[in-house]
Amino acid sequence: MAIYKAIGIMSGTSLDGLDLAYCIFDKKQGKWEYQIIKSITIEYDSKWKDKLSNAHKLSSEELTKLDFEFGDYIGRIAAAFIKRQKLKPNLIASHGHTVFHNPKENYTLQIGKGAAITTHVNCNVISDFRSQDVAMGGQGAPLVPIGDELLFSEYDACINLGGVANISTKKNSNRIAWDIGFCNMPMNNLMLEIGKSYDKDGINASKGSINKQLLEELNNLEYYFQTYPKSIGREQFDEIIKPIINKYNSSLNDKLRTWVEHISEKIAIDIGSNKNVLLTGGGTFNKFLVSQIEEKSESKIIIPSKQLIDSKEALIFAFLGVLRMENEINILSSVTGAKKDHCSGSID
Repeated sequence: MAIYKAIGIMSGTSLDGLDLAYCIFDKKQGKWEYQIIKSITIEYDSKWKDKLSNAHKLSSEELTKLDFEFGDYIGRIAAAFIKRQKLKPNLIASHGHTVFHNPKENYTLQIGKGAAITTHVNCNVISDFRSQDVAMGGQGAPLVPIGDELLFSEYDACINLGGVANISTKKNSNRIAWDIGFCNMPMNNLMLEIGKSYDKDGINASKGSINKQLLEELNNLEYYFQTYPKSIGREQFDEIIKPIINKYNSSLNDKLRTWVEHISEKIAIDIGSNKNVLLTGGGTFNKFLVSQIEEKSESKIIIPSKQLIDSKEALIFAFLGVLRMENEINILSSVTGAKKDHCSGSID
């Protein structure tokens, strides 16, 4: 099929909501082009935030039930989006929501059953993009770099500031990528102490002072000394990051300021000598965080339209679905460390 109309659906570690992007993809003279036609973020209510944030504590039976329940929820949201906007997608590609991610021990789990989504829509649904890569010895993450390679090649590097910050760039003409470190997740978690879900514009962080001892401990975490391919998940946040932050008796604003200092340093280091860097993801709206990245890096930081900031991951998951239907490579071994490039995703 020359032209695809696809919906990409993304649920990230920040738990800010379900991102949906209706996109058109067209291959002209061997090069893929895209348009984002409609996009929307459906914020999770307190019930879904609670269910998803505690999913890793469930019994196997309860988690299986939630897998189907969340798939049903995604399907109903997608069907409403299609009906309201009068869309006619050829396919839906859903990332699902990550509950477990432990490539070291060869497993990962994203819930949001594809078969449950299909009961609400009249097109193919592609899901479970990560499992095959982990089974092939890869990290199963990040997956967005194939989109950076084929849709955003004009940038030297692409950075997503989500619950986790990750970077995609090129080395010796090969696309490489890795998770830099946690970004929004620790800040959002801290803001819950005052009943807010995030630090708008980084205002609280900007009022704080840096705790040098905390900063030093964070900067010396073992993860930062590992070479790519590498990725992190909620497990490391719960087991390593939270205990470190909690043991310091600093104010909320001081902890936020220290975290911004820490992650902006790590992002600037990983940007390295790249000249022009595209920034997307929810953290791009954190003006203070972005200012600290710009201050520490000599690169040109490019902030695109709000639509692309919000929808780039959903756009690229739609694209992963298109590549899956075309039986083209959609996961790069140079990124994940898998045995070989491959085409991943379960079709329902």
